Amino acid sequence: MQIETERKFLISYPDTDILLSQKEVEIKEIVQTYLLSEKDVTDRVRKVISNGVETYIRTQKKRISHLSCFEDEKIITYDEYEKLLEKADRNLSVIIKTRYVFPYKEHIIEIDVYPFWDDRAILEIELKEENEVFGIPEFISVIKEVTDDKRYKNSRLARDIPNDVI
Repeated sequence: MQIETERKFLISYPDTDILLSQKEVEIKEIVQTYLLSEKDVTDRVRKVISNGVETYIRTQKKRISHLSCFEDEKIITYDEYEKLLEKADRNLSVIIKTRYVFPYKEHIIEIDVYPFWDDRAILEIELKEENEVFGIPEFISVIKEVTDDKRYKNSRLARDIPNDVI
């Protein structure tokens, strides 16, 4: 189990041509399903398609601060994935998104584009420590930081999609 520290930003819908032009960009098509889990633990499985290759991942998270959580993430087989889908939380929708991943300075930028929004997306940046200095590419228009806004966590988006005016 490792500690994941990240900041999250609501951004204007990005120019995907600019994203695709980034050095070493990787595009991931993600289907994310939340599983029934104990209180204060997020348990999910993902099918990730990148460069035509399907990968299945199970992730369990337990929050330890507003920026950090314990994270246990492992690659699983297709059969394990299918079996875990039987434990899906039926109160939550499956999240489908396209993720653009690319290096920026000393960090990795992840931009998630969702089919239910045409005016916004989410940018995440993983940090080594909570007070680490980082930058955001100038071609990204940040609306606001949403690290502490639970409405923009994927597990909450699976329940209710905020469509507030931006």
